[in-house]
Amino acid sequence: MSSGRPRWRVIDFGPRTAAEYVAANRALLEARQQGLAPNTLSFLSFREPAALVGFHQSVDQELRRDYCAAHGITIQRRVSGGGALYVDPTVIGWELYLDRRSAGSNDMLEIARRICEAAARGIRALGVDARFRPRNDIEVGGRKIAGTGGTYDGDVLLYHGSLLIDFDVERMLRVLRIPAEKLQDKAIASARERVANLRELLGEAPSMERVLAVMVEAFSEEFGVDFERAAGLSPPENEKFRAALAEVQTEEWVEQVSRPVSETPTLDGVHRSAGGLIRVSLLVDVVRGRIKQAWFTGDFFVNPRRMIADLEAALRDSPLPEFRATVDRFFGGYPAEMLLLRREDFTAALDNALQALVPRPELRGAGAAPG
Repeated sequence: MSSGRPRWRVIDFGPRTAAEYVAANRALLEARQQGLAPNTLSFLSFREPAALVGFHQSVDQELRRDYCAAHGITIQRRVSGGGALYVDPTVIGWELYLDRRSAGSNDMLEIARRICEAAARGIRALGVDARFRPRNDIEVGGRKIAGTGGTYDGDVLLYHGSLLIDFDVERMLRVLRIPAEKLQDKAIASARERVANLRELLGEAPSMERVLAVMVEAFSEEFGVDFERAAGLSPPENEKFRAALAEVQTEEWVEQVSRPVSETPTLDGVHRSAGGLIRVSLLVDVVRGRIKQAWFTGDFFVNPRRMIADLEAALRDSPLPEFRATVDRFFGGYPAEMLLLRREDFTAALDNALQALVPRPELRGAGAAPG
């Protein structure tokens, strides 16, 4: 008997290459925009390790191309924006393709909250205490277990996520272009503490079928819809998929954005405070005038431990001249214990790193950081 609720489609693509993943994204987006496909939830796993850059990113600025080549890691470009990421066969990917009305909002932060909270409910059904953490992560006990992101393309929302089953954190760190200090044993151990895997938490890896079932149920409840399972793409979608695959498997597609590494230097700063030594490495985009990423290390004490990860997230892709204001906003709303540390100690470390931009004072902001 029909429930009378709207019916959406769910597709399990199974193991796919990175190029097939990207081609399916584009085919489904185009089909949904043209009214050739219903709202769709899709799942897949990755047949091979791959590094995926965002649509607007430069491969050389984001990835260690030599490491990828030496370890058989495919490089591919997504159809959506956002940052670079590493995936492998231990990652389960999922995507929602929704028209704007069904998404229920134009605010991407609100969309992220709604979808991530639903996904977290699904993951909890596997037996772990998964929770949404703004802006777009899902965590278990403060450790990231799924990353998500989304964008509108015309009137269609593409929102995707990746669930970590037995993820190789060290491999990820070596694929992405980050400071060498982050590849030291202590830094790798710290990174592992920030990431959770379902195999580690559950003692075994859940099957793709089990993950699909709990996620379908969670999204069905959230959006008030019933899902119909489809064997694959429709003939019009398959035609679009084949055309997209022919394009994305080319060097021209992958290398269509090429910017020199010199435009995104890594800057290092050190500040000795009463609470200990603070080191920071900054990956900056001098053309756009933004902090791409910040990494803090040192011998200081903070509680909760993940405060540093949250500060790094607050600084990600933030305007360079406003770094002091960004730090102030962060600490203004963050309850933290810092033994003999002040927020000014972090801005001082950042300012010391940015001394290398003295020829570009407009990028450093006005005034020296106290401390």
